[in-house]
Amino acid sequence: MHLKGLGPQDRYLRFGYPATDEQIENYVAKLDFLRDDIYGVFNRRLEIVAMAHLAFSADPHWATCAEFGVSVNLHMRGRGLGARLFDRAVVHSRNEGVGLLFIHALSENTAMLKIARKSGARVVRDGSESDAYLNLTPADLDSQMNELIEEGMADVDFHIKVQAKQFLQMLRTLQEVRKGVRESRHQSGV
Repeated sequence: MHLKGLGPQDRYLRFGYPATDEQIENYVAKLDFLRDDIYGVFNRRLEIVAMAHLAFSADPHWATCAEFGVSVNLHMRGRGLGARLFDRAVVHSRNEGVGLLFIHALSENTAMLKIARKSGARVVRDGSESDAYLNLTPADLDSQMNELIEEGMADVDFHIKVQAKQFLQMLRTLQEVRKGVRESRHQSGV
């Protein structure tokens, strides 16, 4: 739903072409959840407002490479969500033994290329497309602990949002019951 909710320009920037709903469905159907990682940022309604795909290479010759792609809802831009998802992907990639993280983007995707440059990636422009290459240092205790803490904090954040949504739904239900009781009393003259 997140990807289908992107506007035409955002679909173009994310996929490199103006992806239709059907093309997005095909993309999602081909995601390999056993090999790759998908990261999401959820709002309080548990809707994904930012999503990243960290695709690990299936080619044995490029086993230590991964590709990063991200999209952020228009109304959530400028809050650093794409950069935070990228940082999360960098730490996880290091811990998984990845030595090279790359981004393939349209040259006009300045937000994505800014994230890459800020991380120290080497950006190579080839006409309307650009590739960013970030050499990663090997995992260490700090990167492993960082990932463990970030993952724990993300789980806590998600569970708090789930509980808050459930609580609000319970309040709405109680309000509806209370309203029904009041209306029933009013109609019966009590």
